[in-house]
Amino acid sequence: MPRLLSLLLGLGVVAASASAPAQDKKDPPKKIAVAEPTTAAADPDFLIQGEYLGDGPGGMKVGAQVIAKGLGGFTVKAYHGGLPGAGADMKDVVSSTAATKDGKVTATMKHGAEVCTAVIGGGEIKVSAGTDTFTLKKVGRKSPTLGAKAPAGAKVLFGGAGDEKNWNGGKLVKLSDGEFLDVGVTSKDAFGAFTAHVEFRLPWMPNSGGQQRGNSGVYLQNRYELQVLDSFGLSGENNECGGIYTQHKPRVNMCLPPLAWQTYDIEFTPAVFGEDGKKTANARATIRHNGVVIHDDVAFPKECPGGQVERPTPGVFQFQNHSDPVVFRNVWVVERR
Repeated sequence: MPRLLSLLLGLGVVAASASAPAQDKKDPPKKIAVAEPTTAAADPDFLIQGEYLGDGPGGMKVGAQVIAKGLGGFTVKAYHGGLPGAGADMKDVVSSTAATKDGKVTATMKHGAEVCTAVIGGGEIKVSAGTDTFTLKKVGRKSPTLGAKAPAGAKVLFGGAGDEKNWNGGKLVKLSDGEFLDVGVTSKDAFGAFTAHVEFRLPWMPNSGGQQRGNSGVYLQNRYELQVLDSFGLSGENNECGGIYTQHKPRVNMCLPPLAWQTYDIEFTPAVFGEDGKKTANARATIRHNGVVIHDDVAFPKECPGGQVERPTPGVFQFQNHSDPVVFRNVWVVERR
């Protein structure tokens, strides 16, 4: 099976698309930044990108992530055991690139007398390698805490239209599936220790990369940044989605594909200061990204870049504006003592 997977996605992928001529452009890529789901769904690359899951030979679970890179190009990652955070062996990851030509992306490789091909289309990856064939089906994973209701005593910072008043600079983004909170806002309420729930959605930006692809951030107490970024399929660093910016990388990259709603569930304890004003204990947090623990009681040695200086006072939430159309919804906080 390891050799088969190496053939499967160590080589590339074949992606079939009825609308592929639009992908065969020779012009330099232009920035695309789409928050509207119906607009993104009209892009053939959007229909190809995403997560796939199935059983390979011998019944071993096989997962794949297909990441759009713009103009018909893709990166493909394959995992033994399932998908990240759901059974995947993160030490055994096979990665490749693929490019669209004449309506599809084709890759074949000979390993001795064996030839492996893979075809993506219609929500499937069909794989053949020698006498072995199997199919991976496209899946749309959802966080188990998606839509979590605010418990009794919680402060609802954003539950829908009208709640933008709870934010300095608060304004709505109106899309076909609802009205959501825009970036570039700070909460009017400040908090010490808390449990918080935040839902966010990344835009479709296939022609961008790195820090220019769906960049925002959830600042805790306006001091410590929990990064928001389209890091789907990346390695999972401290400046990627789920990272504590410049301080801690997530245990596993749980970033879902763009335009999938995602969740952060945060348990935060603030820094402690003595009467002399000197810090005696670091702030700490346990964070779940899409239901999976990505930080377990990690310490913040200091504020993150761009954050306010640590002080023995409560602080606000900030949803950072990096000029990308990230949106937020269902934000609530339970204060703790």
